[in-house]
Amino acid sequence: MRHTDPDGSTGAPRPGPAPGGGTGPADLNLLRTFLAVYRSGSFTAAAGLLGLSQPTVTTQIRSLERQTERELFERLPRGVAPTAVAHDLAARVAAPLDALAGATGQDAEPRERAAPVHLAGPAELLCTRVLPALAPLAAEGVRLRITPGLTEPLLDELRAGRHDLVIATYRPRGRALTAVPLMDEEFVLVAAPVWADHLGERPAEQGPAALHAVPLVTYAEDLPIARRYWRHVFGARLSRSAAVTVPDLRGVLAAVTAGAGFTVLPRYLCAAELASGALVALHQPDDPPINTAYLAQRPGRASHPDVDRVRDLLVEAGRGW
Repeated sequence: MRHTDPDGSTGAPRPGPAPGGGTGPADLNLLRTFLAVYRSGSFTAAAGLLGLSQPTVTTQIRSLERQTERELFERLPRGVAPTAVAHDLAARVAAPLDALAGATGQDAEPRERAAPVHLAGPAELLCTRVLPALAPLAAEGVRLRITPGLTEPLLDELRAGRHDLVIATYRPRGRALTAVPLMDEEFVLVAAPVWADHLGERPAEQGPAALHAVPLVTYAEDLPIARRYWRHVFGARLSRSAAVTVPDLRGVLAAVTAGAGFTVLPRYLCAAELASGALVALHQPDDPPINTAYLAQRPGRASHPDVDRVRDLLVEAGRGW
């Protein structure tokens, strides 16, 4: 596969033996550079970690690819994605290189040399739960790069190597990713007191018909959360359009709290407003809709201690969310 490097040069690795099967042992500096690129996800980031120029990193990776006679990274519009050969090589060299760095004192430098942990997920969950939970790690020097977004494109980017961890709103399919349950979010039908007083007990008694005259506020035109609530609780299809759409559930929360209408929100996001009376639950079904969020990552990658720390802390924190 022919590729173009950032400095404009091209290379065409030839079919050949597996990594390590070239003409001789790879230079340790090349392997260190390889591991930095593998863990950081880009030549530019690796150059910053190693104190090298980007062209030097590019040249070293090309040299290692010639020695191994295998392509190690797929060049992407943003960063690079490891090939299967790179995953195998990293699994074999990461522990010895880390041990060597520890033995020679090279890992005793401040944490600015550590690769950042790239974490992505829903903006609302990241801001209200995840970042507060990770604050102790940031204070200890762990570098975090946070990307908000929708689950499907974020999982595609995770497969391509742009993220280390992704919080997904559904369990990823296939073997390209592994995932563990992170938290359950309960959905609740809410409105400001002015609307709740007007409606009284009618939503519980009459179902969706009671809400016909109340504006619906949601974060997307296709009303995904509200549609699920209607189907699960009322056993009916939601066939109305939104009065207000805001592509951020925090904006939906703000609009509904101010009296714009009603909506369906995750309880964790509006718990404080429900407790204070700024919002009122319009219906209390015996079996509310529940959605499980998952923490996903790519299997087979060489261990990155800070990624492990972030993952473990989030799993622990998720038990209390």
